[in-house]
Amino acid sequence: MLYQDDGDKTPDERQFQTDEGFRNFVTMAIALIFLLGIANFALHKAVMESGHPLLGQMPWFVQTMGGKLTFMTEFLVLLAAMMLAANGWAGLFWAYLIYTGLNALAAWLIFSDRI
Repeated sequence: MLYQDDGDKTPDERQFQTDEGFRNFVTMAIALIFLLGIANFALHKAVMESGHPLLGQMPWFVQTMGGKLTFMTEFLVLLAAMMLAANGWAGLFWAYLIYTGLNALAAWLIFSDRI
């Protein structure tokens, strides 16, 4: 049999069926993006508390509210990544992984006084 007979299901049920494997992949992508988000927040906080001279050169609107604006931006990036992954963009995990890697590289450059 090449296809499954869905005669007992309504058209809406047939239209919105999802592959179980893809659902598991999306769930895993959301969980991994969340864990990467925790790492991004930890890196962000460590850099903000490092007292590096570059932090003093940031524009005034970044320093508004003691740098909390940057944390809100970090949260919005995480939220957008998780929402897009939940809506079927599970491959976005790879983009967020690259984003986290770039954040880690920037933090390493700052902490090792290469910048």
